[in-house]
Amino acid sequence: MSKLPRTVFRPLDGILLLDKPAGLSSNEALQKVRHLFRAEKGGHTGSLDPLATGLLPLCFGEATKIAGHLLGNDKAYETVARFGVTTDTDDADGQILRERPVPSLTREQIERALQPLIGRVFQRPPIYSALKQGGEPLYVRARRGEAIDVPMREVEVQSIEIVDLRAQEVVLRVICGSGTYVRSIVRDLGEALGCGAHVAALRRLWVAPFRAPRMFTLEELQVMAQQGESTLDAALLPIEAGLTGWPVISLNEEQAKRLGQGQIVVLPEEATSGQVLVTDLTGHPLGLGAMDGAGNLRVSRLFRWAGQC
Repeated sequence: MSKLPRTVFRPLDGILLLDKPAGLSSNEALQKVRHLFRAEKGGHTGSLDPLATGLLPLCFGEATKIAGHLLGNDKAYETVARFGVTTDTDDADGQILRERPVPSLTREQIERALQPLIGRVFQRPPIYSALKQGGEPLYVRARRGEAIDVPMREVEVQSIEIVDLRAQEVVLRVICGSGTYVRSIVRDLGEALGCGAHVAALRRLWVAPFRAPRMFTLEELQVMAQQGESTLDAALLPIEAGLTGWPVISLNEEQAKRLGQGQIVVLPEEATSGQVLVTDLTGHPLGLGAMDGAGNLRVSRLFRWAGQC
């Protein structure tokens, strides 16, 4: 039996906006795409449950250095909350814990029950989650049958909109901050209404700054790969696309060289403070830095080509 040819990886930098299919973990989706692109290095920016579909930004090469910043950005989801059944995972992939009759619910009743779940709120994450406790993901401990006490934590939910109301389900659009679990919102909504609920379907619509994303499915990428790597590479966004909205500091050749050597660059005319994107005079990104408000620029993360200036 002949072996499949081994993938020969290559240096590749950029961001791919994947439309993750249901049934794959985020890491499984990443590895499939990484092999298609033959990218030496890759990472994703926040897990989507296997049941979930939608936007999963994938970072390749030097773009992995900004993945943590994308992870903390606002996100939008559309979810189907199914009433009457609670599960151990708070979604349709879990084991049923309890079934209850579903009353005839009006839009007004559901909106009232949603109000306490909007704003700066305390939320209990699902026990089947990637959050770590004692250095181990909660889902690993849950699968062993251990009793788990998940502490409440503060999250921000900007809005929850009712998109559609059906006999046993409601479709919700949620805009929220980092660390928010839509499964927890649906679970808490079901308890507030007295009938229980779980996530029957979940789709991530956008992740800031990609608010109107052109996503690519695995099937699209596979077709593009057959047309050649230049076609496939055209789907990548540049690194700076993930930093849209950041203040930009442009350096001349001498200043860029100093930064590439890890030295402080003094820019007396700049009163900016906080994190900045550093570029050369052509707009090519050099890395991430921090301004102290007094004109001093310190390097945070450099892209590999910055030291070649």
